[in-house]
Amino acid sequence: MKIGMLTWEYPPRIVGGIASHCLGLARALADLRHEVHIFTLDFPGTPAYEETEEGVKIYRVASELGHPNFLTWVLLFNHFIEKRIADVSQNVKFAVLHVHDWLTAPSGIAFKRSIGKPMVLTMHSTEHGRSGVHNPDSSTIDGLEWWAAYEASKVITTSDSMKSEVCGHFRLPWEKVEIIPNAVDSDKYHGSVDRGAVRARYGVQPHEKLVLSVGRLVPQKGIEYLIQAVPNVAWRFPEAKFVIVGEGWYRDHLQYLAGTTGQSWRINFTGFIPDHELIALTMSADVLAISSIYEPFGIVALEGMAAGVPVVASQVGGLAEIIEHDKTGVLVYSRNPDSLAWGIKHVLSNPDHARWLVQNARETVQKAYSWKAIAKRTVNLYREVAR
Repeated sequence: MKIGMLTWEYPPRIVGGIASHCLGLARALADLRHEVHIFTLDFPGTPAYEETEEGVKIYRVASELGHPNFLTWVLLFNHFIEKRIADVSQNVKFAVLHVHDWLTAPSGIAFKRSIGKPMVLTMHSTEHGRSGVHNPDSSTIDGLEWWAAYEASKVITTSDSMKSEVCGHFRLPWEKVEIIPNAVDSDKYHGSVDRGAVRARYGVQPHEKLVLSVGRLVPQKGIEYLIQAVPNVAWRFPEAKFVIVGEGWYRDHLQYLAGTTGQSWRINFTGFIPDHELIALTMSADVLAISSIYEPFGIVALEGMAAGVPVVASQVGGLAEIIEHDKTGVLVYSRNPDSLAWGIKHVLSNPDHARWLVQNARETVQKAYSWKAIAKRTVNLYREVAR
């Protein structure tokens, strides 16, 4: 089957979780002998076209017109993606188009109309859930999401909570939406790392505890609640250090907030770090803390579970579906620094229990969240809409 996949981010362009999702899905589809064509934005130092070892064909499109307004820029780069797909389609007869989120929906819808082939849409999140619909730009994004969901033959969500949100907000028929969860490549966590050397790079000594947070620095990730939990954790574990990985427009505020705790010396904002370094850092952590207030799925939780680090996460969205409380991780109340601090201390205080959590989590990931299993379910959906 020839599959055209549209995504605005694809490695090495990594903004959020969509990039890793599309990478894992594309590789798994190629392993199943399907022909996968990725259409995405360009990135400095990468070729306009390449074919990977797995056989995935990647077309990186330069946006020849820019604009300071993000929404306007998105609509402009869709024009150039649409042109690139049209060129490729002269020689490739696609069976299905798979669009990821609203950012590439206009080009996907236009091309669907021109070739008369079905379009599948994966909604990784919604504007309504992320930040609310409260200004002209957010209203436009909300409208684009509705339009894409309307045009799609099937809509994929990664969790039951996300399906309920999408069906309720966009008034979609329940049967139009399919739940296919995210997955994780466990193999990349099977190597060994020098924990001491990795931790030292982030100012964490051998006797200290490393609490890790990974995610975009935006309000929905709830990092401010983790920062507010720092004094509580430090009172019980004065050797605790907190490493916050990620970049985003909220960073300045979070760093200011860290300064007000009187504990900023134990909080390290790293900004963006390369994937190989993030893998090593995750494998070297004592706790992975996920403080999100909105999380349709929570791929970082799966990555922590696969990496063998105990996960403490807010009981919201997909996180509450991935993690079984006190068996594969620890769930805490969202927007509640005291509850988050309790979860972190619960893990750090019970090393044997933490190891048991890790063992259970790894087994769960291997059974339910492999890319091969997710790719097979996605192919079944492709075949359904292609018929």
